[in-house]
Amino acid sequence: MSLKIYNTLTSKKETFIPIEKDTVKMYVCGPTVYDTSHIGHARSVVVFDMIFRWLTRIGYAVTYVRNFTDVDDKIIKKSNETGEACAAITEKYIDEFHNEMDALNVLRPTMEPKATEHITHIIAFVEKLIDKGKAYAVDDGNVYFSIDAFETYGRLSGRNPEDMRAGSRIAVEEKKKNPLDFTLWKPAKPGEPYWESPWGKGRPGWHIECSAMSHEYLGEGFDIHGGGKDLIFPHHENEIAQSEALFGTQFVKYWIHNGFVDINNEKMSKSLGNFTMIKDVLEKYSPEVIRMFLLSNHYRSPIDYSEQSMYEVGMGLDRIYGFLERLENLGITPDADNTPGGGPLWQAFSDAMNDDFNSAKAMAAVFDTVKKGNKMLDQASDRPDEAVLTELAQIRTDMAAISGILGIFLETPSAWFAAKKDKGMADMTVTPEQVEALIAERTQARKDRNFARADEIRDQLQDMNIILEDGPGGTVWRFA
Repeated sequence: MSLKIYNTLTSKKETFIPIEKDTVKMYVCGPTVYDTSHIGHARSVVVFDMIFRWLTRIGYAVTYVRNFTDVDDKIIKKSNETGEACAAITEKYIDEFHNEMDALNVLRPTMEPKATEHITHIIAFVEKLIDKGKAYAVDDGNVYFSIDAFETYGRLSGRNPEDMRAGSRIAVEEKKKNPLDFTLWKPAKPGEPYWESPWGKGRPGWHIECSAMSHEYLGEGFDIHGGGKDLIFPHHENEIAQSEALFGTQFVKYWIHNGFVDINNEKMSKSLGNFTMIKDVLEKYSPEVIRMFLLSNHYRSPIDYSEQSMYEVGMGLDRIYGFLERLENLGITPDADNTPGGGPLWQAFSDAMNDDFNSAKAMAAVFDTVKKGNKMLDQASDRPDEAVLTELAQIRTDMAAISGILGIFLETPSAWFAAKKDKGMADMTVTPEQVEALIAERTQARKDRNFARADEIRDQLQDMNIILEDGPGGTVWRFA
């Protein structure tokens, strides 16, 4: 099955055909680094990390660019409020972003350009737009892009410029030719950071930064541009206008936009005070649980963050690791290079990923296989026969390859469950020795046919979030 991608530009799935054979150029809008990142930011980063991994796995040489917006009104506002220099603020939050994304097992892109390091490119871009009659400078130091000079403005978002102009409540700035014209360069106010330009001391507008940086690293046109749905308008719409007006060629072939993260069935919003920061989530949950949660729905669909959803994801990950532990006990381990075995699981996973990177469908294939594998082990005698062992070995190899795409269930089962025990014990007053003592008492109660006491102990441990699993080798315990 060939890769199909839902293209926001055409509102349909299309067979992916890169501009250059076997090569993919991808640009994703990164964070504006003025504050701590929230779980919504993490979703976009994790989704495009998965896409980057899959494109690489199926044989493409991928150049992946994700920028940092490090000059912006919000950064300047933060600087004025705190007294910190803008550069100090942006470096602080870039470092924090990297640390959090590293914790979430996100691969670094090929390049991570900063807007402030590309001011000369941005100025040159604006000058060329003016020379072509697509932009104009006014005497106060502002430079605007002329909407009327780009006939197809609005096609990404499906907006009609005439309707937008008619419905606009924004007062027309006297020096704008059209109220919808947007800023390419703005004059600096006293105390603000600035750069020298042909239009005086100033700084770039937001939209022009990405057009200039993507051109610098990927050229006049490239394969994939991504980001959250909130960027479709005006940011990505304006990028198209700037770049295509200047170069006269298609800017991006495939536009990919991820859905939002809701909080307890409400849209995440600063006004509602329900922003959940990544660092706070990392304090409560394993990075693999967070990453699996962010990939548990199709990337274009919204996803709801709640204690219940995280609990369910954690239990699902425990089931996967529990199955991998059973395989490990039989001596079945993955190949060192994580090469897929090409079995039914890998085929189902590949079909899901090639269907617009459907991670939800891909995870369903994993859980179906775990259920099937556990059933095979339950039905086997003390030692499964060679045919079963061969099938299980293929499953294990495929699961290792899948873990390298999804970035989850990468640990050894023993390390996973040991970490859960350590975290669980740190949150409780009970000690491992006390848990073992209760389990021993329960074992003896069962031998004595005192099932009421045995059930009482199990319930007591369940109240402490401890799950018991009885097997031929005795009883083992884990935290839910």
